[in-house]
Amino acid sequence: QAHLVESGGGLVQDGGSLRLSCTASGSIFSLCDLAWYRQAPGKARELVAEYTSGTYENYAAFVKGRFTIRRDNANSAVYLKLDDLKPEDTAVYYCNADRCQRRLRGRSYWGQGTQVTVSS
Repeated sequence: QAHLVESGGGLVQDGGSLRLSCTASGSIFSLCDLAWYRQAPGKARELVAEYTSGTYENYAAFVKGRFTIRRDNANSAVYLKLDDLKPEDTAVYYCNADRCQRRLRGRSYWGQGTQVTVSS
């Protein structure tokens, strides 16, 4: 059973845009904080953007206003809009659910990842 399913990656040119989607099961969406991470070849996985306490948005410093995280309560989804993409943004992007409450306390979930490739 896939708890988090990402989509929307692809190949774009320098300066292009993409929108990544992550669909979560109902319980995970309502009981956990959701975030996007990325991992480039040979590098550690790093936080890109997240919701904390369910509603507060937090971004990594390298985002610099280029990416936007949004949650869609009606569809149990979280999106990551990527604008002004650069070659250094090339990575596998992962959806994450963590800091879960109540019956999911202590659990953490990862999606399978979606590849984003930015050509120069």
